[in-house]
Amino acid sequence: MRKEPARRAPGALEAEVLGVLWRAEEPLSPADVQARLEDDLAYTTVVTILTRLHDKGMATREKHGRSFRYHAVDDEAGLAARKMTKVLDGEPDRGSVLARFVTQLSDADEALLRDLLRGRK
Repeated sequence: MRKEPARRAPGALEAEVLGVLWRAEEPLSPADVQARLEDDLAYTTVVTILTRLHDKGMATREKHGRSFRYHAVDDEAGLAARKMTKVLDGEPDRGSVLARFVTQLSDADEALLRDLLRGRK
């Protein structure tokens, strides 16, 4: 009996491709990304993922011959901050969301946030 490969969690392929882009020192072609991935993904799958990352504003691309080269827009911390901002932008009562968020922080994270708001790090 043939086993089906385990399904990936939503966003897992995008995360893998972003990881490759984050580690690169220069923009990469889809073939470069495909070669650096641990999984054996089809070229067309890599192109689709890179296109989606570009459409979401998570990667830039520049024309290179007949193809594109891609580069991540943000590092991991920047991406997390973008996601948090997107959630806030979708809420009608930002104050309540922020208040709830702050009440759920650990003491150490709350102190860090206070320092950051005061311009200290």
